[in-house]
Amino acid sequence: MTDETKPTDFIREAVAEDLKTGRFNYVRTRLPPEPNGYLHIGHVKAFMIDYLIAKENKGELILRFDDTNPTKEETEYVDAIIEDARWLGIEWVKITYASDYFDELYEWAKKLVLMGKAYVDDQSPEEVSANRGTFTEPGKNSPYRDRDVEENMDLLERMKNGEFPDGSRVLRAKIDMAHPNLNMRDPVMYRIIHEPPHHRTGSKWKIYPMYDWAHGQNDSMEGITHSLCSLEYRDHRPLYEWFPEQLGVFQPRQIEFARLNLNYTVMSKRKLRRLVEEGRVGGWDDPRMPTLRAMRRRGYPPEAIVEFVMRMGISTTATSNAGVIADIAFLEAVVREQLNKQSLRRMAVLKPLKLVIDNYPDELVEEMDAINNPEDPDAGTRKVPFSKVLYIEQDDFRETPPPKYYRLFPGNEVRLRYAYLVKCTHVVKNDNDEIVEVHATYDPATRGGDAPDGRKVKSTIHWVSASHAKEAEFRLYDRLFTREDPEEGEEGFINCLNPNSLNILNGYVEPLLAQTKPGDRFQFERQGYFCTDQDSTDKKPVFNLTVQLKDTWSKIEKKNKQ
Repeated sequence: MTDETKPTDFIREAVAEDLKTGRFNYVRTRLPPEPNGYLHIGHVKAFMIDYLIAKENKGELILRFDDTNPTKEETEYVDAIIEDARWLGIEWVKITYASDYFDELYEWAKKLVLMGKAYVDDQSPEEVSANRGTFTEPGKNSPYRDRDVEENMDLLERMKNGEFPDGSRVLRAKIDMAHPNLNMRDPVMYRIIHEPPHHRTGSKWKIYPMYDWAHGQNDSMEGITHSLCSLEYRDHRPLYEWFPEQLGVFQPRQIEFARLNLNYTVMSKRKLRRLVEEGRVGGWDDPRMPTLRAMRRRGYPPEAIVEFVMRMGISTTATSNAGVIADIAFLEAVVREQLNKQSLRRMAVLKPLKLVIDNYPDELVEEMDAINNPEDPDAGTRKVPFSKVLYIEQDDFRETPPPKYYRLFPGNEVRLRYAYLVKCTHVVKNDNDEIVEVHATYDPATRGGDAPDGRKVKSTIHWVSASHAKEAEFRLYDRLFTREDPEEGEEGFINCLNPNSLNILNGYVEPLLAQTKPGDRFQFERQGYFCTDQDSTDKKPVFNLTVQLKDTWSKIEKKNKQ
């Protein structure tokens, strides 16, 4: 990467200026996820910004878990976040936890109390909220705001020792209840939580720091130079700067950017948890979810997710209060672009219809040469068995064809992919007048798909040999919501769930796919990109639709707007 090709944006420019002026002589960033849920694609932007800023400046990245709320945090989420971040290719110098600094943080809190800049408040949570004021009205001082230092120190120690019930007291910073920024109106620093035990410190602590108190001071303790966060923390920046100024400790710099959201989904952990708990999806890794483990299960390559985020760029401008709303069709296009380069081609029939070639020898089995990936010459070819009885797609046959239908119908000739030209002769129906077999003849001189007499056909269809095919399940996933913004409207996001977001089909795949393993990615010719699911068994593989070969949603949306 040269100076001419090196990416630039307001964050990179700010970091470069800080190094140039000597504000900092090194760069250290951090990822501060709270282990109360799984990472989703919205987190990727923040993670990649922190990672790349450190990497490009030969600095350090720390992964620090903000485990300050034992009621929501679990080791399960810690492990999942580490796994997902590594899957994206992110590297860090060490893993730390906010809980590593609980003792030091408590000592810093006592220092503020001794300086007369923090006090214990006995008001109920409801009273604290009611007295906070509004954007147009100042707040009211707590009746406990002027307690003397000795009483505050005693009460804080007793809070720590668990002498008071949850919600009975808090420690607050003493700043200004008339401050125009509500975050500066004596913010809470500690609250009392007896249960459940903390996932790392057990029952040692009965008080836990609030995010605004722990986050900035942990940054200071670790020598973080740049705290890069999303725009919702912009109003918290004065408080982020106030604490270290009062304490006289190292002062990191906070820089905000617009966070990333996708249309046709929700990003709120609370809402995603509701989808899981109410059984509206199959779990946090359901391929319809926006979580990274769901996208991995669906078959999204990590490189495509990172590429998508990087192409979206870094901005301080949001298209809504939720941040920048990205079009999921763009994400799918980037995924499709990546998979087209990587994926081996295979043939699969999702809705099978039997095709019998009457003039093909009964016992003959030929092996046809098939290309593994036309985008990658090194991928080579494979052998696909061909026999008298095949399966083709139901959509590739019409007894009475509509206008401009060039696939198989009585009297029409088509090319079987990698094999022969065949002409439909007749059909066989059951007692319900349903077609159960299509019969055809083949031209032995057209092996490979070309006629020696130069005659042309207008359609090529795929197939699998009935006696060699492997039975398989196909899970066709679509967008989770029918509305571009699921939050829009009075009925709420649950009521615009897409009832057709999952369609399960049973069909057949070529025999090579008997050896597939979870995570393998393929392009099923003329069908789409698929990934082997973790539910696969030796008897029956399961494949998830990752993305279609072409963007069909844009056509549907355009039609709906007309």
